[in-house]
Amino acid sequence: MSNGSAINRRMFLAGSSAAIGSSMVLPGLAAAAPGAMASAPAYGPLPGVAKLNANENPYGPSPAALKAMDAAMRKGAYYVNASVTRLKAMIAERHGLTPDHILLSSGSSGGLTYLAQAVSGSGKILGPDLFWDTTARMGTRQQGEIKRLPKASDLAINLAAMEDAISDDVAMVQITNPNNPTGMVLAPDELTMFTKRASKKTLVLLDEAYNELTDDPEANSMVPLVKQGYNVVVARTFSKIYGLAGMRVGYLIAAPETIDMISQYALGDYSLNQAGVAAAVASYDDEPFLAYAKAKVVEARGLISDGLAANGLSALPSSTNFMFVDLGKRSAEDFRAAMAQRNVLIRGIYRDYTQWSRVSMGEIKDVRQYVAALPSALDAIPEVAV
Repeated sequence: MSNGSAINRRMFLAGSSAAIGSSMVLPGLAAAAPGAMASAPAYGPLPGVAKLNANENPYGPSPAALKAMDAAMRKGAYYVNASVTRLKAMIAERHGLTPDHILLSSGSSGGLTYLAQAVSGSGKILGPDLFWDTTARMGTRQQGEIKRLPKASDLAINLAAMEDAISDDVAMVQITNPNNPTGMVLAPDELTMFTKRASKKTLVLLDEAYNELTDDPEANSMVPLVKQGYNVVVARTFSKIYGLAGMRVGYLIAAPETIDMISQYALGDYSLNQAGVAAAVASYDDEPFLAYAKAKVVEARGLISDGLAANGLSALPSSTNFMFVDLGKRSAEDFRAAMAQRNVLIRGIYRDYTQWSRVSMGEIKDVRQYVAALPSALDAIPEVAV
């Protein structure tokens, strides 16, 4: 670059900065307090705030992923190409499949939404009463609907009841395993037999976003059924244990003809980003980081379990990086608000499960902040009629 070009570039940047500072107001910040633009962090929670409301892994991205992203961002002028091919090949090789069995998307939510849109014209999506239904709701906005099982007192997914509920108007069965927000995992043998039988009647979707956090990921996965030719789709993501929630990379695994059907509703590989795909490639086989992240989750679950017990509460057994807490006669929304006042962010009420509260496993210091806030938060909210 010539000296004159460098000066012109500096003048352009200086002028742009002045324009932003003097005349531009970013959306959402017009009513912010003075200095909010300068003091609010662009990424992550405010200092001193325990962010335990989104099932993120704050220990990621891994060092290998950070290095790969740095290299990829320097080629950010180009759409993804070879890196997508490599990631599909890595996933396919692990499961004894071909790249034609893989659809990459912006987080698994992208692929799940495409799938819901694809099946919604043919019938209903059958699911438990309580599951991560965001993509199903998005996919059925224009047509189709969600058919839910009746509530279960133990909040577990009743596979027998689900099998009985598969009628001619059901286009897809959707199971999140481990389930969100309950955190519970299904017995592998029972789920395998159910999936084999159900997939002979309709398409079966297994959302395995938290599979890697279970005690036995291989046994708990239904990916082998794809290889065996069953009418099954498995969803996975790099947003959870891999610590890449902000990089938006996920994937579906299914028969090539099913992938082709879903792809009619997808934007294609070019909708992915260079840095996210590079991070996913670098993370996929990073066993030391995955073991470290999983150990931190287990440590955090132990701390929260002890803290709940000390305050007369309990949670459902969790195989994930979150826990579903039974508040007894207290409102989950009141509890969420009380914890927020103590700089702890958690989830509020799910549907009409008013006495159940979900908390994610963040950094250990944040988990300790949650436990420390429990006594005063619980004392601050009244008990309600159940």
